[in-house]
Amino acid sequence: MPTPRNFSITNRSCAQRCVYVFIQNGFATNASILSYFKGNWVTLDKQKRSAGPSAVLRVYASYVKRYPWLFAITLLGGTITQIAFLISPLYLKQFFNTLAQGSPDTTMASVLFVPLGMVALMYTIELIARRMQGWSASTLESRVMGDLFGDTFHYLINHSHNFFSSNFAGSLTHKVSKYARSFEALFDNIAVSFFSTFLFVVGAVVVLFLRNHTIGIVLGVWSVVFIWFQIYVARLRQPTREVRAEADTKITATLSDAISNQNAVALFSGSSFEMRRFTAVVGDWQKKTLWSWLVDDWIWGGIGIFIFSIEIGLLCGAVVLWKQHLLTIGDFVLIQSYLMTTFDRLVSTNRDLRRFFDAFADAGEMVYILQTPHDIQDIPNAPKLAVTDGEVAFKNTAFSFSPERPILKNLTLSIPGGQRVALVGPSGAGKSTITKLLLRLFDVKGGAIEIDGQDIAKVTQDSLRDAIAFVPQEPVLFHRSLMDNIRYGRRDASDKEVIEAAKQAHCHEFISGLAEGYNTFVGERGVKLSGGERQRVAIARAILKNAPILVLDEATSSLDSESEHLIQDALATLMRDKTVLVIAHRLSTIMKMDRIIVLEGGTVVADGTHDELLSQGGLYHKLWSIQAGGFIVDDGETAAD
Repeated sequence: MPTPRNFSITNRSCAQRCVYVFIQNGFATNASILSYFKGNWVTLDKQKRSAGPSAVLRVYASYVKRYPWLFAITLLGGTITQIAFLISPLYLKQFFNTLAQGSPDTTMASVLFVPLGMVALMYTIELIARRMQGWSASTLESRVMGDLFGDTFHYLINHSHNFFSSNFAGSLTHKVSKYARSFEALFDNIAVSFFSTFLFVVGAVVVLFLRNHTIGIVLGVWSVVFIWFQIYVARLRQPTREVRAEADTKITATLSDAISNQNAVALFSGSSFEMRRFTAVVGDWQKKTLWSWLVDDWIWGGIGIFIFSIEIGLLCGAVVLWKQHLLTIGDFVLIQSYLMTTFDRLVSTNRDLRRFFDAFADAGEMVYILQTPHDIQDIPNAPKLAVTDGEVAFKNTAFSFSPERPILKNLTLSIPGGQRVALVGPSGAGKSTITKLLLRLFDVKGGAIEIDGQDIAKVTQDSLRDAIAFVPQEPVLFHRSLMDNIRYGRRDASDKEVIEAAKQAHCHEFISGLAEGYNTFVGERGVKLSGGERQRVAIARAILKNAPILVLDEATSSLDSESEHLIQDALATLMRDKTVLVIAHRLSTIMKMDRIIVLEGGTVVADGTHDELLSQGGLYHKLWSIQAGGFIVDDGETAAD
């Protein structure tokens, strides 16, 4: 196949050059495949988002070490099985030699039953040992996979808010599943398939070597070359496996993204667009998968040549040795038995190698994530936060997602315990960022945030968040019952306490009207409830938590006038004796706050009560005039209305 013009492989990685040479030297002849691969070098050159095989093996090995006896029984069962396999052909050899030398009479028949009985005994031992190996391997795999699911979930769920904002939930779920199930493929291959094949091939070579040095050496050398060839081409294919695994994950992510936003797809007539987008992703996966499979086809062609050559060659050599009276008829049976089993094992090894390296590619994505340190971590031996007064202080706090775009600029702000404070300002002023930093969803870039004189970066995250009740603007609920969703605020609360919190948040009215009441499942992310109902459930959860610090991010934005009036009463009770931070765009909802902080450009530009700020003029007066003067009035009405 001619080399494509202007296609230099000089600067490619070793693995990429090897794959290219592999194609060039006849293992693939389809020009479209080469053209495709040429067009996707850039994909292989990208920064890897997958851990290498050695890292995957180290992680899996650490889990296997938890169950040493099960691992030992697996190896012992495999060893006994292969010994029985190796011994059986020796008795078959004896059987056929006796058959060839004797005559068919009663005495000869009784002699023949001895090797046949030994063969039956070996088969019985092999059957028992294989069952022992299967039980121990299955038990170990199920336990390790359970550990992998549990540990991975624990590590993943403790990643930062930023991490989950940058990754599709669907793709993460897919990676976790592939990671745990890849262990099954790798352990089966290494501890069962590869180990058993190694024992049998080594045993067969030794037995044949003892019978005839030439045959033993030829089979040994051929086996080594054959195994080396399989490993070599399998490693050459590894880049394509990783690319295919990424494409597979992308399908899941794209599918999840479209399905989870089905309402937006329908409302914006986006079904055709999403179909084209998904079709493009599937097409990319299809090309990469086809490329991987076609390379496999050519590898199988090479394997066929290997098998044909050694089988014919050894049998021809055996005929020559038989003519020289160096081999018997039984030796032919022995050789053929070992050859057929060796071929079967080594061919199976090729299939297993495909699963083996595919498992590396699948597991590597999750291991890469597990090797990624958590953005937000507790310091070693961090104490728990001890809240006494609930005083919150921002001391020269700075934060930005990039140096070019600072969000908070040396913010200094002190909120005494028990004070109710509202944060107002235009979009992008830093209001929501302040609450996220207080909850330590992000770490500050400069300065510090303290609660009762304790730096929140130096206490445990759980104790910090236990001290804060947060009601977001867009509450997201679990696909669980309403009882479970409200109880999430305090998971040891009784049903009576949950219902009381629901009554205070005015949830009880609509929940009582549902057929299953508090046992009603709310759907994924709470989609079966209206926006106002979800908001009231979130407020009920905060009421039940009863934390000393309360953060409300537009907590009444999804409520109608009547519901908001009821919730305002509940919030007034909830705010009592608590430090409260309220983010509000509707200024009419914060008029009675103890203090209003006006933010602009990441800094405090005004601080006072509603009346004080109005008398000072400035940004707050401007915002109030806009909302009260005809553009936006409470409940979304206009002045003309």
